[in-house]
Amino acid sequence: MNRGKHRLSLMCRVYDVTRDGYYAWRRRGDSLRKQEDSELFEVIHAIFKQHDGNYGSPKILRELRKKGIRIGQKRVARIMQEHGLKATKARIYHSKPGISKYVRKCPNRILDIELTAPNQLWVGDVTYLKLEDGTWQYLSVIMDRFSRRILSWSLSDRRDVKLTLSALGRAVRNRGHHEGLIFHSDRGVEYLAYKYRERLKRHGVEQSMNRVKEMNDNAFMESFFQQFKTERIKRRILKSADHLRGIIIEYMRYYNFERSHSSIDYVSPVEFEGRIEA
Repeated sequence: MNRGKHRLSLMCRVYDVTRDGYYAWRRRGDSLRKQEDSELFEVIHAIFKQHDGNYGSPKILRELRKKGIRIGQKRVARIMQEHGLKATKARIYHSKPGISKYVRKCPNRILDIELTAPNQLWVGDVTYLKLEDGTWQYLSVIMDRFSRRILSWSLSDRRDVKLTLSALGRAVRNRGHHEGLIFHSDRGVEYLAYKYRERLKRHGVEQSMNRVKEMNDNAFMESFFQQFKTERIKRRILKSADHLRGIIIEYMRYYNFERSHSSIDYVSPVEFEGRIEA
């Protein structure tokens, strides 16, 4: 304690200031930093709300730097913690689809694939969503795995080949035909159906499927569905199929055009594809 007081006295003599002057300077510094933190919180909170509470400090730091605000991640994290801003996190749930007697032998063609551009590998999957009245809706989605862009989706009250064919047709209309394109999915019967396999062949698309008992082979789609449910569905009561459809339309636009992804340099899928094309 005495050593600390002696050091303070020495500093005051060196800089020719009184102890009262030193303490007043310290208070002004603390006050200024609190004011800066308060102003930063307003910007951080706006970004946090814009992304529906799904951005943590790393992504918010990226958004701040886009605005020309240069601060450290630790300071962002501290401000968020002080104000109770905690990002919603998705848990990855690995589903265990049954193997139907109709399963055809189809290899996993993407184990060692190296992607260099969009339209080399599309991935698809189906998830289910429960409405307020207890009925179910099924959502089929196709993603470009290189850019993470959602290419198409289809919603129905039946999980059948019509559902997945609808999503496939929209993806082809949106992106066109591409030589060497692979479509990968799990071994669900809607992807093993004769009509689906024939439609892929007609479009010149090679089919790939998860290995038996290997649920992580389509992890990108599983991750997308968990993000969607965490960021939009978990906090809502789905009153009707039309209500759900409106939520999906809004989220797909947000996901493709605004939501940043750490795996593609913290930009949106549309911006990432724009960089590749430029």
